[in-house]
Amino acid sequence: MDPSQLAARLEALGNETRLAIFRTLVRAGNEGVPVGTLQQRTGVPRSTLSHHLHKLISVGLVRQRRERTTLYCYAEYAVMNETLDFLRAECCADVGDRGHDAA
Repeated sequence: MDPSQLAARLEALGNETRLAIFRTLVRAGNEGVPVGTLQQRTGVPRSTLSHHLHKLISVGLVRQRRERTTLYCYAEYAVMNETLDFLRAECCADVGDRGHDAA
């Protein structure tokens, strides 16, 4: 994974409001959440919600789909898992390497 892509995803989730939005979508499962319901569940004003959703969409963590007059939001589980897997793969990678320099 490109480190700048990882940083952008983590930056997007580093905002408390966006994290709450994303957690709500993750909890909703594959059915997604209509924007109006997402607004009610998070208490985020609609105009602010739109701003935060666009940030999450821009880094690939969220997608939207329109069904007639309703706009649904979905967590992108594959992107979430790719991000987490990258971080997990780095876990303990340097155990035993204490960086001893030859003096």
